[in-house]
Amino acid sequence: MKAVVLLSGGLDSTVCMAVARSQGFELYPISFNYQQRHRREVECARMVAGFYAVRHHLVIDTNMSAIGGSALTDNSVGVPDGDVDRQDIPATYVPARNLIFLSYALGYAEVSGADHIFIGVNALDYSGYPDCRPEFIELFQHLTDYSTKASVAEKRQIRIETPLIRLTKSQIVRLGAELAAPLEMTTSCYRGGEEACGTCDSCLLRLKGFAGAGLTDPIAYAGGEKT
Repeated sequence: MKAVVLLSGGLDSTVCMAVARSQGFELYPISFNYQQRHRREVECARMVAGFYAVRHHLVIDTNMSAIGGSALTDNSVGVPDGDVDRQDIPATYVPARNLIFLSYALGYAEVSGADHIFIGVNALDYSGYPDCRPEFIELFQHLTDYSTKASVAEKRQIRIETPLIRLTKSQIVRLGAELAAPLEMTTSCYRGGEEACGTCDSCLLRLKGFAGAGLTDPIAYAGGEKT
């Protein structure tokens, strides 16, 4: 069994890859250098792929900074300090990112012969992005069933798998620990430094997750160790 895994180098995508491995899939990770501010994630993705000794790690170079509209792709927009209780869609939302990434992954799955695509989206403890919701995944699955040679001519369904979508961040951290995922190789910081800032939305959600799981985050934070 083969599975394409969207691997950002962050916490959720790494745990998602660990889930796919635990289910017996041969892993085909795909990552994206899209001119994002937090490009360190790509380095982390390479380390995670190496940890799992994958046959091939595909890294796609694209340029979403040409579109802009996000604090992660437009240097004129600052990364806001985090707010775990935020209700609005934050400035770190990247327009149509998961739609674009899943489309690449679908093409890769069709060519590689994978019948599953794993993506670590989460609809509970997340930053409010519209393309992390179950509704989006369900509609993309419907599109997938009608958009490829594999589905139309070969009657082969490529399933979008979202094992983390209903989990809290603490549950994700615990699951990663149980599966011995290399969480020390990951980063979540939107600011993309060698050490995580500890103050952006993604850092705060990560720290909340480790605290709720009763575990210490193994990565370094600027200004001192956080737990």
